[in-house]
Amino acid sequence: MRKNHHSGGQPPPAPAPPRATKRSEKAGLPPGTLIHIGEKSDREITITVIDYTADNAEEKEITALNECFYFMDASAITWINVEGLHEVELVQQLGDCQGIHPLVLEDILNTEQRPKAEDFGDYLFIVLKMLRPRQGFEIATEQVSLILGENFVISFQEGLAGDAFNPIRERIKGGKGRIRTMGADYLAYSLIDAVIDDYFVALEKIGEEIEELEVEVVTSPTRETQRKIHRLKRTMIFLRKAVWPLREMIGSLERRDSPLIREATIVYFRDVYDHTVQAIDTVDTYRDMLSGMLDVYLTSLSNRTNEVMKVLTIIATIFMPLTFIVGLYGINFKYMPELEWHWGYPAVLALMVVISIAMVIFFRRKKWL
Repeated sequence: MRKNHHSGGQPPPAPAPPRATKRSEKAGLPPGTLIHIGEKSDREITITVIDYTADNAEEKEITALNECFYFMDASAITWINVEGLHEVELVQQLGDCQGIHPLVLEDILNTEQRPKAEDFGDYLFIVLKMLRPRQGFEIATEQVSLILGENFVISFQEGLAGDAFNPIRERIKGGKGRIRTMGADYLAYSLIDAVIDDYFVALEKIGEEIEELEVEVVTSPTRETQRKIHRLKRTMIFLRKAVWPLREMIGSLERRDSPLIREATIVYFRDVYDHTVQAIDTVDTYRDMLSGMLDVYLTSLSNRTNEVMKVLTIIATIFMPLTFIVGLYGINFKYMPELEWHWGYPAVLALMVVISIAMVIFFRRKKWL
């Protein structure tokens, strides 16, 4: 049995969380220098290979990188999925074996890339963001990089738990749809479409939160309401940065003359382009709604302040003549006609009541109350 060497039998301290590598740490290094930029994961990198033809499909999780190249049969379509980017040597080895340009490997390891598509002749390099809704208004993003070749697709993920590709895996293994009868370009389209479909899941969740917040703004706005609006606005800015470049990226794939994208697949890229435009329109609509909601919130606060000020002003106005009367009879002159009058005190009180009622009636007729 291993002994505890820490004093007092206390458990060893928890390891510090992995530190994120920032882009500034790469400043001054030559182009093509491979450094992982992003959150460092403590999970092991996993590599899965799905090799399929129209008749059968085989899926395998490999432990050694050279195993994946046994599947590179010209008669089959191979999908290699790499989850985790923190082991730079492994990514470099895979890139060297497939003849991937060092600048592409550099972009794969940099998880702050803007969505884009680049043509390198023998393969296409595609970058996009995968969205994951979290608690509250938070949206997690994971960069997905795709290498589309003649008969293969290599996908690189950051290694977050879960992804949007499970339906694609099921369709390949179950032989559903046309994915097993189409080429690698259709597989790349399917992966992109699955990622973009998840955008609508996140947008629908945000839309429900915006509807609830809209009711709250109108009925009972508080300071917490303002904080929710600002958090949602930040989320929408974050989403817009991830979604807006997709239009250009998908459009370039749709119009591309690359022989890697066949004519039969272009129509599917047109469809996913339409989905991208819908997602962008939804993001812009939600941004406009939140801006309008903030204006409504500020207007509601201003109206509430005005109502309070109106009530206080009316009260002060009613008490002005009453204060005058009280001040007048508080003067300490010896000869005042009403000082010796037996009914003077109740008469002054009655006069004050009559003045107050008359002023309230006047305010109501003027619709100030």
